[in-house]
Amino acid sequence: MLVVNADTGLLDHGGERDGVIVLLHGLMGRGRTWRRQIPWLRRHGRVFTYDAAWHGALGYAGNDTVLAAPDAPVSTDAAVSTERFVADLAEILTWIDRGPAVLIGHSMGGLHAWCAAAQYPELVSAVVVEDMAPDFRGRDTGDWQPWFGSWPERFADRAEVEAMMGAVAGRYFWEAFDDGRLHGDLEVWAAVADEWCRRDFWSQWQAVTAPTLLLHAEHGVTPAGQMRRMASLNDHAQYLRIDGAGHLAHDHTPDVYRGAVEAFLSGL
Repeated sequence: MLVVNADTGLLDHGGERDGVIVLLHGLMGRGRTWRRQIPWLRRHGRVFTYDAAWHGALGYAGNDTVLAAPDAPVSTDAAVSTERFVADLAEILTWIDRGPAVLIGHSMGGLHAWCAAAQYPELVSAVVVEDMAPDFRGRDTGDWQPWFGSWPERFADRAEVEAMMGAVAGRYFWEAFDDGRLHGDLEVWAAVADEWCRRDFWSQWQAVTAPTLLLHAEHGVTPAGQMRRMASLNDHAQYLRIDGAGHLAHDHTPDVYRGAVEAFLSGL
């Protein structure tokens, strides 16, 4: 596997039919955390993953082709903002240049997906948003930062991560880490989340005209009622609550997640 752009780690996983699917990870995630969903998504289009700004470099183990991403779209001296992430995504979609893409986003990735669909409708054919809402104002990231700060400099193995975080989240973070170490800066990640505590994204959501599937994890992080309200405010959206699912619904309840997404894609 040839790495041509270590900043974004844009990967082409191939596909069995025409159309582009781009998978967008959540805060503190990585493109490679989608590895369990990629095989079945290939049946619906050509699948791409990448690492968002400030989320590490490529380390995917496999035989996929790594593509040359846009020239240096990631720079740690740029402002931390949703607009910055969306601009990066638009560059990547333009570079792929295979027509409008289906954007499938988890958490932060879901926000970036619908903001990109609102700002660049010509680049987006459909959107899947997993456990993300437009308005977290009034919340504070200060409560969770000390816990993250208590992590060791390096986790010895996956078992150590799972012992601290549980099986599903532990596996997710272990896959994102670089040899057991953080793949980014906690202060930068906190700044990303702090922006969500200061502003809302209702106007961007209401501007989306692409078909959208909203997947609400019963035990996720979204404020009560917001994802259902999103559906009521946008005629292009459909809503599904995934009972029993945590924030990582695609890994907590993979069969339900797969069924919902495949039904949505098949109906486009």
